[in-house]
Amino acid sequence: MAEGDALAKRGRALEEEYFRRKEEELIEKLRARGADASARQQLAERVDVADQEVLADLQALGYTPDTIRLLHLVPLVQIAWAEGGVSNRERRLIVEAARSRGVDSGSTADRQLAEWLDTRPSEAFFERTLRAVGAILESHPEEERKASHRDLLAYCSAIASASGGILGFGTISGEERQLLAHISDELSRNHAEAAGRVIAPRDGNS
Repeated sequence: MAEGDALAKRGRALEEEYFRRKEEELIEKLRARGADASARQQLAERVDVADQEVLADLQALGYTPDTIRLLHLVPLVQIAWAEGGVSNRERRLIVEAARSRGVDSGSTADRQLAEWLDTRPSEAFFERTLRAVGAILESHPEEERKASHRDLLAYCSAIASASGGILGFGTISGEERQLLAHISDELSRNHAEAAGRVIAPRDGNS
């Protein structure tokens, strides 16, 4: 075979290999995009909100269809870490709240919750989650939104009072009071700014 023919053959082989790799990369990107869209749809169904910005933020924070049940528990975790550590009583109350929300022992969500209780998540994670919770509550009918707001703050207050006072119960520290006020203000801010967001409201009969 002439040297020119050999070089041409090698050139074609390299070109074919290049395009084969590009095709595989494209297929993988399309597969990943499809998986991402499927996961986002599942999140939308489980949190009952259609705002794509909120859903994208939840995915960016690492929430999955398996762990999204923890969303409204994150403010409780944030309160528990207010004084630098999670007490056994606080942990027990948060786990009880998780069980009431359908988080089964040993599940993916349960393991994620245990990780948050062992190692404090970042401040950015807490704040972005709180904003997402506020945006999701805003998509609910007004009475349901107000009830959920009250319930969330009541749970947070219970966690805050679980690590102080007589026998470890009853006292809320200054740090915890400040954080409770911040959580309430953040949820109220979401309500005040609702006109600037595009969130598909739920049917009040759903």
